[in-house]
Order: sequence, then structure tokens, then C-alpha cells
Amino acid sequence: MRQEKNPFISIVLPVYNESAGIGETLTVLANYVRARPERYELIFVNDGSTDDSADQIRAAMAKNPAIRLVDFSRNFGHQLAITAGIRYASGDAVVVMDADLQDPPRVIPEMLARWREGYDVVYGKRRKRSGETWFKKLTAEMFYRLLKAVTSINIPVDTGDFRLMDR
Repeated sequence: MRQEKNPFISIVLPVYNESAGIGETLTVLANYVRARPERYELIFVNDGSTDDSADQIRAAMAKNPAIRLVDFSRNFGHQLAITAGIRYASGDAVVVMDADLQDPPRVIPEMLARWREGYDVVYGKRRKRSGETWFKKLTAEMFYRLLKAVTSINIPVDTGDFRLMDR
């Protein structure tokens, strides 16, 4: 069991052309962080966006010192953006979530509770894959089955990138 009374939590969000929704994400997460007892940093990793996503994040940084930006010169891909954010993070634990709020911040306290119980990795699992095509659902299911068949890593189905990891 972890005893940290006031842990420092890093939230990593890969961003690629999220201009239409990044303002809402910034507002929702800033309000979430303000209402929580833990200390937070919000690390947005701009993966070479060609829109004004990075500019919106920079504007928010001027108002909120908890917001950080890792700004790639070009698109390196989702997984490398996540990796860079994790490397940049300085928290006791790191939460990875999508910048479009598909992953609800309201679940983070439950993830933190499991982390405090001693779990090193806590996955956020989707209840249903709404808004995805049948092909996307099929390929996701095939991916998880293949992963389970060829490795000893047990990643639950429909977890995606939403997770908390101990540092």
C-alpha cells in the first residue's frame, strides 16, 4: 500500500490536430485538477499538429503553471508522443489519456485508489466502443487476441491507452 498523502500526478495527453476540442479539454482538466487534493502536471505532447492546437496550449500555459507542452517538429505518431510525455513527466504516477476526452477524467480518482492499494498499472476499460466502425471494432478485437496468443503480457480487451502507471 502506498502512503503518499499528497502525490504528484502527471497526466500525459498526445495531441494531433485537436484544435476543435482542445479548448474544452484544457478547461475540463484545469477544473478537475483544481478540485483534487493531489498535485498535478498536465503534459500535452503536440505530435506535429498542422492546426493551432499548440498555440491554444501555449495560451493556456500562460494562465496555468501546471500545463506543460512537448512540441514535436513533425508527426512522429501516437505511441512516440506518449513515450515522450512519459519521459518528460516527473510525477509519482503517470496517467495517459486521449486529448479528445474519450477517456473521462472522473475515472482518475478510482485509478489513484487502486494505485494507492499497490497496483503498478491500472487500466481504464471501455464499457462499449461507441462511435467506432464495425471494422475498427473487429481489428481491435483481433489485436487483443493476437497479443494474448503471442506474448505473456496480459492486457485486458478494450483498454486502449487510458491507464495509470507507477513511476
